[in-house]
Amino acid sequence: MLNALWVGFLLAAFAAACYRYIALDDGGIFAALMQAAFASAKTGFEIALGLTGVMCLWLGVLKIGERAGFLDALARLLAPLFARLFPDVPRGHPALGSITMNLSANVLGLDNAATPMGLKAMRELQELNPHKDTASDAQVLFLVLNASSVTLLPVTIFTYRAQLGAADPTDVFIPILIATYCSTLAGFAFVAAVQRLRLSDPVLLAWLGGLTAAVGGLAAWFASLPPEQLAPTSSQMSNFLLLVLIVLFLLGATVKRVNAYEAFIDGAKEGFQVAVTIIPYLVAMLVAIALLRASGLLGLLVEAARAGVQALGYDAAWVEALPTMLMKPLSGSGARAMMIETMQTHGADSFAGRLASIVQGSTETTFYVLAVYFGAVGIKRVRHAVAGGLIADCAGFAAAVAAAYLFFGAQLRT
Repeated sequence: MLNALWVGFLLAAFAAACYRYIALDDGGIFAALMQAAFASAKTGFEIALGLTGVMCLWLGVLKIGERAGFLDALARLLAPLFARLFPDVPRGHPALGSITMNLSANVLGLDNAATPMGLKAMRELQELNPHKDTASDAQVLFLVLNASSVTLLPVTIFTYRAQLGAADPTDVFIPILIATYCSTLAGFAFVAAVQRLRLSDPVLLAWLGGLTAAVGGLAAWFASLPPEQLAPTSSQMSNFLLLVLIVLFLLGATVKRVNAYEAFIDGAKEGFQVAVTIIPYLVAMLVAIALLRASGLLGLLVEAARAGVQALGYDAAWVEALPTMLMKPLSGSGARAMMIETMQTHGADSFAGRLASIVQGSTETTFYVLAVYFGAVGIKRVRHAVAGGLIADCAGFAAAVAAAYLFFGAQLRT
């Protein structure tokens, strides 16, 4: 999938450049493409290199939380809920523990821990699956929950925003939280309807009702604020919550007698490795997208979408984030590059830059998750997993647009 996208971007850019050269007599188009390629390659390296410090900071903090037992505590808290979400999995089966640990790691943003646990959970669910080439109900729900991105700490997005000059990189925290909850709820609701899960169970009702009330109440409270107070209030609350989380990690480490400094250093080392590892991926995708923009093709697609939206009588400011939305279900690195390119073009603190960041945090990469998790156990018939993942994507994108207008729409009126 990623190879086809990357090659397709490059060939489409070249074809568009040839059209401009022949039909529009644009003699400088090929030079412009090469300049864009060299500039974006340099930018990709500089961005990845600049990520090192912030990535070390956050992964160090998360490592403290992991060793302080917060992952285990969250897993114990969620265990009764997951026992009811997966009724076909026997009580006490190892798969329930692996599922709980995987989703708990995702919630805390511990991607390095989440993926191995997720693969382990999928293998354990496959042991219970009577039809080895067809996804079971439990496997479908597990995949959709992963694809809908139940992430509390979008550390990577904060890091990119900081590197690209955002005045307050975490001001998108609350909007991302609202968007990712909506995507997860939509994906879960679809799968629950198809699988006829018993939603009247008191534990399920308590969890769903409580979370929906909390997120809905938060959104309603922000909606009641004057427009000029939304962004600064969101920023203050986001920073406060993140600092409280860091303090809780440190207090937990103190209580458990964990060496917080050593844990931080170990996590920071992982952060350094992650920052270095993404350089070639980031350069590859940024070059491809820069060629698309320099050729005029990306701008043409965006303008066509903008004209269509305006013809329907709607505001079209959100269209600048449309490339990130279209790329997100297909390629994580591609969507990340689209987000970065949008922030570079319009500014990290622009409406488009913030919306692209919220979109990036609203869902996971559906087809990548499907390929990795189902491919690991030889599943060929995925049943309603793709539909559930795409429904979650659409809900997350719609919620991201709504949250962006709610929190940062004042930018468009000034």
